[in-house]
Amino acid sequence: MRRFIGLSSLSVSVLLLPYMASAADLMSTLILINRFLNGIIGVLITIAIIVFFWGLIRYLVDVGEKKSEGLQIMMYGLVAIFVMVSIWGLIRLLQNTFQITGQNQAIIPQGIGIAP
Repeated sequence: MRRFIGLSSLSVSVLLLPYMASAADLMSTLILINRFLNGIIGVLITIAIIVFFWGLIRYLVDVGEKKSEGLQIMMYGLVAIFVMVSIWGLIRLLQNTFQITGQNQAIIPQGIGIAP
């Protein structure tokens, strides 16, 4: 498991290296990291939704004791979705409370933009 985490973090850092080198200053570097993290958040929520539906399919298809495995997978998916969305809510609450940002944009990861 450690080897997998090490290899995946190494591959992510190698992929981000050209973008980090092209960053002109600290602010552009922070914007780049923000965009990257927003993309990862969208992917993680998508994975959590897929896990939930995978558990639902296993629950509906399986018979007997295997039904409980599908129910457990569904619960893991729901807990993951709930935690991620509630963290977004807490961040938004803190932003509004301390007036950190003057922008009224929701903290929602932006989709991949495709230029026409």
